[in-house]
Amino acid sequence: MLDRARRLIAGLWVGWLLCVAALATPAAFATLPQADAGRVAGRMLASEAYSALVFGVLLLVLERLAARRAVSDGQGSQFSPGMALALGALFCTVAGYFALQPMMVAARAGQGGLSFGQLHAVSAAFYGVKLLLVLALAWRSTRLSPSPSS
Repeated sequence: MLDRARRLIAGLWVGWLLCVAALATPAAFATLPQADAGRVAGRMLASEAYSALVFGVLLLVLERLAARRAVSDGQGSQFSPGMALALGALFCTVAGYFALQPMMVAARAGQGGLSFGQLHAVSAAFYGVKLLLVLALAWRSTRLSPSPSS
């Protein structure tokens, strides 16, 4: 059960990230005026950021439980690679959206040391790294051998 939940959540998260990045955001910019597309993309990214917090915390808890189970079986460590991947993805969400979004709003108003474009590039880099971390987490979860308790 635990392994299945980890696989499901990681797969859903990767799908959500890819949908926003590869389908929804480009479609908005292809069909709407730039200002409207920016608002639509901003709303989608806000939804993605909050859902990423939920997915990330759930996966972190599930990875922690799996690590504890492995330690009790005499394998692994209390801090697993899956936990590191989940924490990295959570960090990318907090830094890439929650820390940079207020700075991007200020940059649009002509305030701050970096331009909107520079902050957007940093935010996009965090999103890309998060996507890779979650993809690695999902990939890693598929190679785990099921145990009788899963």
